[in-house]
Amino acid sequence: MDVEIRASPSFAVGRCTLAGSEQMKAEAGAMMAHSVGVEVEAKVQGGLMKGLKRSILGGESLFMTTWTAPDEGGWVDVAANLPGDMSVLDVSGEMNVTQGAWLASSIDIELDTKWGGFKNVFGDEGGFLIRCNRTRKIVVACYGAIEQLELAAGEKVVLDSGHLVAFDPTVEFITRKVTRGIIQTVKSGEGFVMEFTGPGRILTQTRNPQGLIGWLTEALPFSTSN
Repeated sequence: MDVEIRASPSFAVGRCTLAGSEQMKAEAGAMMAHSVGVEVEAKVQGGLMKGLKRSILGGESLFMTTWTAPDEGGWVDVAANLPGDMSVLDVSGEMNVTQGAWLASSIDIELDTKWGGFKNVFGDEGGFLIRCNRTRKIVVACYGAIEQLELAAGEKVVLDSGHLVAFDPTVEFITRKVTRGIIQTVKSGEGFVMEFTGPGRILTQTRNPQGLIGWLTEALPFSTSN
């Protein structure tokens, strides 16, 4: 699978080009367009229980789609729900991907739901542990632009978890409060952050989807049904 990103960084679209009879996985509803002859099958990947775990804990759709190119090959365009950028990652072994960031991948990459930090208790953050036996591609999407941090061994950085997209399994992290005490937390408007320690790469997004949800909740008129 070869991936070309266009319309980046604001409204990115990923064109996944497949060889003859090659397959790929994509999040349900991610397809924008595809070439004639490409076939699609939607099903619960990994069985019902694993699909429910991925849906409830990971925040993703219960179903995934498998796209299969005809003998002459084909392509599938994928796009995310939120405006923003995309990145193509070569994964060998494992990669941690946060809730809503995974968009598409090579067919033999396995997605498994993983605990993503203390904020999971509140349902704000979840994630996937991406597994593959050989180097394969995954397509991740974000809200805003994607930036990549390369941490040296022992180097640290603090990040609001709402701005996290993905990170290497070699990167260690702890989750903690930004400030001391409830009063300072309320005054600063900040809650919990993730403190990462290298080595490895971290992909971040310049906007926080939870911030958008909060703004819309306050801005939209309140309606009740009788």
